[in-house]
Amino acid sequence: MKKRIGKIALGIVVALVLILAVGLAYVKLALPNVGPAPEMTIKATAEQIEHGRYLANSVASCIDCHSTRDFSKLTGPLVPGTEGKGGEKFSREFGFPGNYYAPNLTPSHLGSWTDGEIYRAITTGVNRDGRALFPVMPYQNYAQMDPGDIRDIIAYLRTLEPIENEIPPAELDFPINFIINTIPAKREPGHRPDTTDRVAYGKYVMTFAACTICHTPVDGQGNALPGMDMAGGREFPIQTGTVRSMNLTPARSGIGSWTKAAFISRFRSFADKNQPGVHDDEFNTMMPWTMFSQMTDQDLGAIYDYLRTIKPVENKVERFTPKSKLVASR
Repeated sequence: MKKRIGKIALGIVVALVLILAVGLAYVKLALPNVGPAPEMTIKATAEQIEHGRYLANSVASCIDCHSTRDFSKLTGPLVPGTEGKGGEKFSREFGFPGNYYAPNLTPSHLGSWTDGEIYRAITTGVNRDGRALFPVMPYQNYAQMDPGDIRDIIAYLRTLEPIENEIPPAELDFPINFIINTIPAKREPGHRPDTTDRVAYGKYVMTFAACTICHTPVDGQGNALPGMDMAGGREFPIQTGTVRSMNLTPARSGIGSWTKAAFISRFRSFADKNQPGVHDDEFNTMMPWTMFSQMTDQDLGAIYDYLRTIKPVENKVERFTPKSKLVASR
């Protein structure tokens, strides 16, 4: 009887292992499945390219992550001549499940890609070879954008100065090396609202800028905390300590007392690319202020109008902890 029970138990274990193996093989080999890249040839006008330049630099800030930033200066402004060359590292030391590197967006890399392949990568998170991209690029946000805006960005990327820059392959930890394949998905594209609908248009611009990702606190697994949308406090380790995102809800501890003029002025105060140097234990920030500061008053004002409509969440954030204080507390 005991032998029979043992055989049954062993059979169950073997069956479960086989099911798990088949499931993992499916996830690894059959996914992601977002369909082929769309047939697309963009013949853009100078106006569309200029609009793409604005979106890629000042709203979606693609050029932020895909260039080199100088964090010896406040706000980490771009190093001139590195626009789009890629290589920024998102590593384990910063809490990522592996090491990931921003791809080269200049024609030296994307020159062999079709417009449709670039469009698919931006909106579904799948590269030219069908591999899933790590969602540090907010492709789930970009998928909600108007296709015309995405095409304008692609048209602009084609005009970048080619820069040869070999990017290291990503190093994925378990289990993200399987999970990553389940994240990409083909979604219905969005539509840019009329600019006269200030709240809807502000939400659209804010989604494009992916503000929610950095301004919503997360748990130890990187999942957004329920009920804390835009309440700030997400931590970012930087060279001089740990910086935390601001509360952007219309609460007292957020932007409840801010006027629209003050909100826009805060961005404009970082318009000068010659930012002061930052030394040990001094405040710095990951937010690309110098890029967002180039947004139009219309777009910044619309974001403000939308933020005034979201749920207020009282969450007083300690914006910065110097490295020396972090070391002393260990």
